[in-house]
Amino acid sequence: MRRWRIPLALLLAGGAAVGALMIYNWRVKDEIDSQLWIPRPARITPEIVRLQQYVRIDTSKDNEIDGAKFLAAILAKSGVRYEIIESAPGRASLYARLEGKRDGDALLLINHIDVVPAKPERWTRPPFAAAERFNLIYGRGTLDMKGIAICQLEAFLDVARSGRTPERDIVFLAAADEENDGLLGTGWLIEHRPDIFRGVRYALNEGGITETQMERITYFGIEIGTKMVCRVRLHAATRQALQRARVALEPRITPPDPDRILPEVKEFLHEIAPLRIEQHELLDDIERAVADGKFWLLSPGTKELTQNVLWLGGVEPAPAGFVMSVTMYNLPDELPERRIERLREEVAPFGATVEVVRTSGPAPFSSRRTPLWGLLEREIKREYGTGFRVGSEVLAASYNDSRYLRAHGIDAYGVWPFPVDFYQTEGIHGVDERIRADWFMQGVSLMRRVVRSYAFEPLPSSG
Repeated sequence: MRRWRIPLALLLAGGAAVGALMIYNWRVKDEIDSQLWIPRPARITPEIVRLQQYVRIDTSKDNEIDGAKFLAAILAKSGVRYEIIESAPGRASLYARLEGKRDGDALLLINHIDVVPAKPERWTRPPFAAAERFNLIYGRGTLDMKGIAICQLEAFLDVARSGRTPERDIVFLAAADEENDGLLGTGWLIEHRPDIFRGVRYALNEGGITETQMERITYFGIEIGTKMVCRVRLHAATRQALQRARVALEPRITPPDPDRILPEVKEFLHEIAPLRIEQHELLDDIERAVADGKFWLLSPGTKELTQNVLWLGGVEPAPAGFVMSVTMYNLPDELPERRIERLREEVAPFGATVEVVRTSGPAPFSSRRTPLWGLLEREIKREYGTGFRVGSEVLAASYNDSRYLRAHGIDAYGVWPFPVDFYQTEGIHGVDERIRADWFMQGVSLMRRVVRSYAFEPLPSSG
């Protein structure tokens, strides 16, 4: 009997291991299948038709005027005054305001009309046809960001059609040129049309996240800050000199250590830690992870939240020598002049000089302790339930027009009002961008809740 104990124990252990592996594989497959599940067709509502009409207007070629006219016609039909503003021929933004009973504390609903180009030959559906298949609306801009724009527009019209004067101004702004740094859009408007932002205290924009699992939201992230972007060019007399400068700068692409861990970043990482199985411990207390020498174990996107990084272009011929483009992605509170000066010092030994093309920042994080944050959290839970966390989102590599607003004292929040799964997010700036029709309608409902509450109800106390 004794001689069978060891084989029997090994057999039992092996059986337990196989059973555990089968359970793990079943759970992984179940999770993947939940993301790939295609729901049954849904009713096409007037709001969905409006989204389809908007997506069918190709605004990817530095020409937003047709998109602005489309939005203007909708506003005019509801008796809302509007203004189409061209910063350059065809580069159009649309502005409308519902006056409230009091000055100040205005809410800005900001979105952008332009979309990135799409190559039709790579799509399974034409990118500007807004085709519907199995409850999915395919089209460039469905997520970035015509879908959010229609949610905002429906909420804005809801207040306009109520026949009531809101307590506070509600402003709708569809801006040009966001996909090209906003120089002819929000950036231009702040400089040339400051009246648009008169009395604006808060803004709702893109940039948020809705993580989903098994068809349910697991984390609703409200974006409160992004990297600041500076663009420069390096010049040198010879290709070799600029290539040597490039090699010297390459460690700045992926630095080994953090520059600074900002309190808002620490809080954000702590909030998402329970949803990151492999990196839970590291994210739960990132300062401890750094102190323990485990910073290198963090994912690249997480590391960049604590770093000033560079993107380096290739060395190209120029009229007076050679040139190389450099993009700086700075922490929100970083002074761009400081980084530019450091760059000058680093490349000077190679005979290279720095030409500043464009700078931005610093811009503070938007506060989580405001009445609007409390209102958002309340209405999100009313719309979607309470089985998930509402927290912050900080963007590591991407950015949006909120950086212009934050630099002028406006608390801007990135809100994705509808659920979006991981596979759908892959379509943003990519192939087969699409949105689920039923989830889009939930986004319309949430945005209506938020804007109606802000317009007519007393605001929650600050957190």
